[in-house]
Amino acid sequence: MHIFGEIPSGERKVELILSILRYESVMRKLLTHLTREEFDQDQDPDSDQNPPSPAELDDLSRQLILAFIGGGGMDAVEQILGDLLRNRDRDAVSAARETVMELSSMIDASDEVGSLLHGFDGGHIPAGPSGLITRGMPDVLPTGRNFYSLDPRGVPTQAAWRVGRKLADGLIEKHREDHDGAYPENVATYWMASDIMWSDGEQLAQMMSLIGVEPVWRGGRVGGYRVISPEELGRPRIDLTIRVSGITRDCFYNCIELLDEAIREVASLDEPLDQNYLRRHAQENPRIFASKPGTYGNGVNLAVYASAWETEEDLSDVFVYWNGYAYGKGVFGQEAHKQLKSQLRSVDLTFNKTVTDEYDLFGCCCYFGTHGGLTTAAKEHSHKPVATYYGDTRDPDRVAIRSLADEVRRVVRSKLLNPKWIEGMKRHGYKGAGDISKRVGRVYGWEATTQEVDDWVFDEVAKTFVLDEEMKKFFQEANPWALEEMGRRLLEAYERGLWDADPEVI
Repeated sequence: MHIFGEIPSGERKVELILSILRYESVMRKLLTHLTREEFDQDQDPDSDQNPPSPAELDDLSRQLILAFIGGGGMDAVEQILGDLLRNRDRDAVSAARETVMELSSMIDASDEVGSLLHGFDGGHIPAGPSGLITRGMPDVLPTGRNFYSLDPRGVPTQAAWRVGRKLADGLIEKHREDHDGAYPENVATYWMASDIMWSDGEQLAQMMSLIGVEPVWRGGRVGGYRVISPEELGRPRIDLTIRVSGITRDCFYNCIELLDEAIREVASLDEPLDQNYLRRHAQENPRIFASKPGTYGNGVNLAVYASAWETEEDLSDVFVYWNGYAYGKGVFGQEAHKQLKSQLRSVDLTFNKTVTDEYDLFGCCCYFGTHGGLTTAAKEHSHKPVATYYGDTRDPDRVAIRSLADEVRRVVRSKLLNPKWIEGMKRHGYKGAGDISKRVGRVYGWEATTQEVDDWVFDEVAKTFVLDEEMKKFFQEANPWALEEMGRRLLEAYERGLWDADPEVI
């Protein structure tokens, strides 16, 4: 977590700069260029022996960044790379060094406390862009400025459209691999405002691609869409059931209207039912739903946290009751509980995605409440198993689709049970302990709503945070209520039959 007013220094500054540069592989590209020979076409490429591995490249990157910050240049490169150095490209080194130094200077220019006090004094605070610094947006630095978002009329961008098509194709391919070649007829998805603010509408582009339409840009803005012909599409048009977040509804309604207009037109096309699943299902149904106008939340997370449920049907009822309001072109919050149930009957899979390691599916209870609640409701009303998938666009060149269970395992291993992450949270005392406890609660929430969390995850969480003497001492000193809450959630998971626990752990 960030500490207000604290500027990273030393190793933490190096790690921050590396994480910023990793998005476009700035340091890896430099090191690959410097450590590999340039071959003519008639030379044997096998003569380049043992190039550095990705892990070694990251370690060398850290050393170079630290050297650049300290004023080093080509001399530092030669010293760090030693015998690995093949190309003494001073221009490439100079360009990378300039980038590192610029980032370092921007980090040091952050003045959060000064800006806060200046604002309290009635002074003007300069504005700057917002966004994810680890997704190619270093211009959010320096911090300590007012921030603005984006022009939603430019969403999805052409770059986001390319990623969105990969997401759509990958999702269809993954479902066909897992279901004997069958196309998903109805994809239920949780569409968050972060898709627009962090990734320029990748998921909006994915949904447009699934139904078979393409954005049309005019002067950098989206001026409409084009319906892709069946011949060009080469597959059925996939139906959608969309739960939009309250912020998407209240801040980016033009994006909702664009998608709704496209959905309605596609549903009305005179095409064979086996090639147009929107027409095959309830053609007049709304496809975009959210909570009642003026309200936020999905309801399911509250029921889970209050232990106010007995069966999955209870959670399904809560989800439908809270989220059964339709939105779209000319429609804003029309009660549509029956239509939502009708849409859920044909859902084959539910979907959400991650765009950065800064946030993950344990980062907020709304993730399991909405995506998990949507999954529970789809199972309840379709009376069949419903697949749950997670997209990964952290690297736009390597878009991935994995099962929700695999995404849970990835985040548990890389963050929740990662000793480095745990030590980082412990630095924050009471707050860090509380946030660890919240994440354990969200592990439980995902299992309650989807049953996609492995038993070993609960076993290791219990052993790591509750039974380990050193961690127990930390919680007892920093935040004993966090320890109590984790114990309560773990026992509840066991008592509800959601966790087949190791008897010794219980």
